[in-house]
Amino acid sequence: MGPRELGLPMQVASPEPGELPAEVTIWEVGARDGLQNEKEVVPLDVKLEFLQRMADAGLGVLEATSFVRPEWVPQLADAAELLAGLQQVPGVRYPVLVPNSRGLDRALESGVRDIAIFAAATETFTRRNLNRGLDEQFAMFDPVVQRAVGEGLAVRGYVSMCFGDPWEGAVPVEQVVAVGKRLLEMGCWQLSLGDTIGVATPGHVESLLRAFVAAGIGVDRLAVHFHDTYGQALANTYAALRNGVSTVDSSAGGLGGCPYAKSATGNLATEDLVWMLDGLGLKHGVDLGKLVETSVWMAERLGRPSPSRVVKALGAADASGS
Repeated sequence: MGPRELGLPMQVASPEPGELPAEVTIWEVGARDGLQNEKEVVPLDVKLEFLQRMADAGLGVLEATSFVRPEWVPQLADAAELLAGLQQVPGVRYPVLVPNSRGLDRALESGVRDIAIFAAATETFTRRNLNRGLDEQFAMFDPVVQRAVGEGLAVRGYVSMCFGDPWEGAVPVEQVVAVGKRLLEMGCWQLSLGDTIGVATPGHVESLLRAFVAAGIGVDRLAVHFHDTYGQALANTYAALRNGVSTVDSSAGGLGGCPYAKSATGNLATEDLVWMLDGLGLKHGVDLGKLVETSVWMAERLGRPSPSRVVKALGAADASGS
């Protein structure tokens, strides 16, 4: 029996106006953040089909790849080839991660109009990931953002280590807000607040979001990016939604981690997110059945089952035909 025949999840009573957004934008990161930590290089044709399948499932934002140096992330060394072979679906956005000026050059050469930069909220992580200090990272990003905006590109700013750092421990809320404000002032249109090692809890999420609002930054400029190390990703997402956030990063099948933070486990699974959004009666545009089929297909190519609870449940139901 397929997911639609199950007639689930049951929708609870509609929330009071203003408690939850009516519609949620799912920022799908499976093809980039999901695959970048895979040890075995995934063939280009598989990546292209993965992106096509996710577009067919109704995902409107597909982070396609990154123009990072190949020796840093070998999995994404085929970025230019992938974009050249990508059959873009009208209405679907295909942002790419751009780490520096050379990455922006390559993105522009490939016709990219939507990019993201990857900053961090802690000194240790910026030094390990960018080989620069917390303040020094802005000197690297500023010319990239200024030039990209001048070229008419949309620039998203990722902020990693927003809730905890494996070397520094808990990260002060005001430190995260300060980093985020500088990225927005630089020209980023949105911030994605990352729980890179998955230690956040709903109360911490609410505190950080309220601190941004108190600093004059509306939740419409914020997105959230949770990892499920301690099983809190969905609870944290719900807390963010209750505080007005309407853009959530997730990865099909729960793929991903972080090559520079070894304690990080997979991203929030898109299927698990969609199941929750369906139960809340929130619009998102994704066909859950098609997405589950896609993640089962990709899991077969990676040679291991998907960690997504929903993929396990509905994939098994489809396979058994019961």
